Amino acid sequence: MYLGSLKNKNVVITGCNKGIGRATLEEFSKNGASIFACVRTINLEFKKYVNYLKKKYKVKIQIIHLDLLDTKSISGCINEIYKTTKDIDILVNNAGILFNALFQMTSEKKLKEIFQINFFSQIYLTQIISRGMAKNKKGNIIFVSSTSGLNGDEGRFAYSSTKAAIINTTKTLSKELSNYNIRVNSISPGLTKTDLMLENTNEDIIKTEVEKIPLKRIARTDEIANVIIFLASEKSSYINGQNIVVDGGYL
Repeated sequence: MYLGSLKNKNVVITGCNKGIGRATLEEFSKNGASIFACVRTINLEFKKYVNYLKKKYKVKIQIIHLDLLDTKSISGCINEIYKTTKDIDILVNNAGILFNALFQMTSEKKLKEIFQINFFSQIYLTQIISRGMAKNKKGNIIFVSSTSGLNGDEGRFAYSSTKAAIINTTKTLSKELSNYNIRVNSISPGLTKTDLMLENTNEDIIKTEVEKIPLKRIARTDEIANVIIFLASEKSSYINGQNIVVDGGYL
């Protein structure tokens, strides 16, 4: 999807070396944005992919290390971004992990870890970046949640809880930050063809769930990324505080 209003916008994307984040990275590249690609693992394959995007779309992409379990890493990531610019237009909070365990089988340690990655660290990152946005009187923040945060997901208590927290945060921040001309929205994908989903979901369960989806298929990552692009663009300028469900009609 090409939306001209994103050309030369400074965009921070977390967790963009795989899945939805990677598709989002490519869509922003297509739109001519200047991107800070924040990832935990920086390998040769990802570096080659980023160079491919830079050459193909003639855009600026800076890879920055970000470990959401390490507060120093988050601060270091922000410092690296601010060495280049303090004018961040768009923040896409996509990074996260999936964890399978029933409520009674989820340890306190694991629960804290999942919340640290999927919620607390994202909030910390958002706090800092939104302060800069507030000074500039403009900004756009997009969280990637999940339909699990809306209807619960048996066997994924911790994951579902973090995603529900993200949706509620979206509602609250959209009200608090609107005075600074900052929009805040979230997106809740349903079943999406990512390595994370395929590695953590039984094949028989996927088949059963697909039958419940009116469109009778799971989403492609670019279909999710295109909704993120829309929310990041001026085409959605009056959308604020919303959680957009992209699940093929499942909910």
